[in-house]
Amino acid sequence: MKPKYWNKGKVYLSNKDKVLKKIIDQYPNQSLKLNDNSYHALINSIIGQQISVSAANSMKSKLFSLKKNITPRTIKNLKNTQLRKCGLSKQKILYINNISEFFLHNKRFIKKMSNINEELIREKLIEIKGIGNWTIDMFLLFTHGSSNIFPTGDLGFIKAISKHYKKDIPITDKFLLNLYKKWSPYSSIATWYLWRSLDPLPVSY
Repeated sequence: MKPKYWNKGKVYLSNKDKVLKKIIDQYPNQSLKLNDNSYHALINSIIGQQISVSAANSMKSKLFSLKKNITPRTIKNLKNTQLRKCGLSKQKILYINNISEFFLHNKRFIKKMSNINEELIREKLIEIKGIGNWTIDMFLLFTHGSSNIFPTGDLGFIKAISKHYKKDIPITDKFLLNLYKKWSPYSSIATWYLWRSLDPLPVSY
């Protein structure tokens, strides 16, 4: 499902940023796709940490083919050897199990999460070992539907800014802040298109 803010935001950004407009025009019929399954989205984010989109997609495909319905309970019932065969590292298996435990013991919070503000979601999810600011940014962008995520901790995002805006890495905080101000309240759209410009496959979590 495409975010409700998408079409309006595309027009806004195209008018505000000529560099971004060129990228947006290259992908006229594509958009970020929201994942309404919070559990799957967090697992996907863990899988996608520090690997390519194609490698992550391969691991996700293998994991989700293990059982008809991947839930916190089914993950807890799988053996680590089964998870390792999907290409998951020992650390990623631990983090996925931590997320499963969280979902099993915080059902009330999970049920209300779509109506909770970003800061409260950050405060709660950061308690899970293996979940950091990057993972939360991905969750807010791809599941919660937040329109103004600006993930400075994402290497692909920084690389794309460096490439298209001709800036050396590390990019100065001042330049990043100026971009954030220019793109707000639609930084999520800018982020997605910058990722898209680097990879033959759209990013999804």
